[in-house]
Amino acid sequence: MPTNPITSDLLIAENLTVYVPGPQPVELVKSISFQVGQERVALVGESGSGKSMTARALMGLLPSPCLSLATRLTLGDQDLTRLKEKEWNQLRGNRIAMVMQDPKYALNPTQPIGRQVEEPLKLHTRLGRNERQEKVLDMLNAVGLPDVKRLSGLYPHQLSGGMGQRVMLAIALINDPQWLIADEPTSALDHDMREQVLGLIERLVEERNMGLVLISHDLQQVAQYCERVLVMYKGEVLDQLPAKQLAHATHPYTHTLWSCRPNIDTRGQRLPVLDRALLESLTQRQEAP
Repeated sequence: MPTNPITSDLLIAENLTVYVPGPQPVELVKSISFQVGQERVALVGESGSGKSMTARALMGLLPSPCLSLATRLTLGDQDLTRLKEKEWNQLRGNRIAMVMQDPKYALNPTQPIGRQVEEPLKLHTRLGRNERQEKVLDMLNAVGLPDVKRLSGLYPHQLSGGMGQRVMLAIALINDPQWLIADEPTSALDHDMREQVLGLIERLVEERNMGLVLISHDLQQVAQYCERVLVMYKGEVLDQLPAKQLAHATHPYTHTLWSCRPNIDTRGQRLPVLDRALLESLTQRQEAP
């Protein structure tokens, strides 16, 4: 039976919850729902709002002892709630891939760059050695790295932060996944390098017809590089809106997140502070039956 064309290219989460089990379970992500197609969607919010936990649930990489449950969690026609670890390993780096925050911790310091980029090809394809090496060089070129033959023999400590982030992007994209999750991919970079890396991610996602989930606390950043935004607070999605409407957001939390970042126009002015009592009141009203 052919796959339903409406859902075959969607990442769908319905009532996704991440919790720490126990006599009184603690919910870190609270019954959130969203879907991502061939588009750029951002998960934004303060540190501790549940963004990264949501991403890890989508990848089957929750840290112990955290667990997840969902009414529905599917990647195209694949039910993620039923996957065993071997099936997760086949999925990760193949249909869905993730770029982590800091290459200093994500890359293996004992392995040369070329070997690390080649590893997903060894795990997920039957390409011969020469074909793999050719694809590695092509991918390093695609992410904008110079002198790729020489660079493939270098080790992570010999690269700048921006080059390391491009290497991690090459590792994530080498198997042409359908979805990319980027978890604060520019947090360790300076302003100019952030713009370069985000522009590169935007271009590659568009060229490859991929879906992107960008996790960030920076609304101004996602307004430039994403199409839709989900705003999280204490494990819940409080607001959803097109990225181009962020400057005119009406939800008090989204509006404050947008307005509180210092910039040249606000120099010398007092920045807005979130009224958390008002926010808690709004949240309780949303939860009320």
